[in-house]
Amino acid sequence: MLPETLHVPAAVLFLVGGVLSCFLGQRTFRIVLGLYGFVVGVLVAGSLIGPADTTRDLLMLIGGGVGGAVALVLAYFIGVALIGAAFAALAVHAVAAQFGSGPPAMLVIACTIAGALIALSVQRYVIVVGTAFGGAWLLVMGALGLWHRESVTGLGTAASGWQAYPLRPAPGESWVLILWLLLAVAGLVAQLRLSAPRMARAR
Repeated sequence: MLPETLHVPAAVLFLVGGVLSCFLGQRTFRIVLGLYGFVVGVLVAGSLIGPADTTRDLLMLIGGGVGGAVALVLAYFIGVALIGAAFAALAVHAVAAQFGSGPPAMLVIACTIAGALIALSVQRYVIVVGTAFGGAWLLVMGALGLWHRESVTGLGTAASGWQAYPLRPAPGESWVLILWLLLAVAGLVAQLRLSAPRMARAR
């Protein structure tokens, strides 16, 4: 999707943003939202235009990233509710898939509303979990991008194509999923420990 010359800068952005989000996501939530929005915007724009081979394509990718960043930052107040609704919808579809059928539309709607309300009631924990797992993904993809740049044969197919779906690693590269989960748990622990003193003072 990105030109070869931009793979290293993109990997560095992913790496730095991943560390910031994974371990300090709650304290830098607005910055993290902007970063996530930029990444999502670039991915969406890239899926529409294909490989970015010209200056025009590159500008469209950057425009998509900026648009995504602005949209998520402006949606800060409803972002947590959307995260809760999305997780609830995914859970309903995952359970229904085990029975070989799609969930009823009313059940999906009810669960997404319930998920949004629950997320708003436990907002701090939703932010911590979301930034820890999202940041860990960015961190892993950034590290893989830099490593892949230096040694193409060292990673197999783990980083080729700028893998955008951490739950679907390349064949034979399941260690990427394990590494992502371990980093996410470490980020969760770090963020909860950092926020513990503030909670104690608030009491």
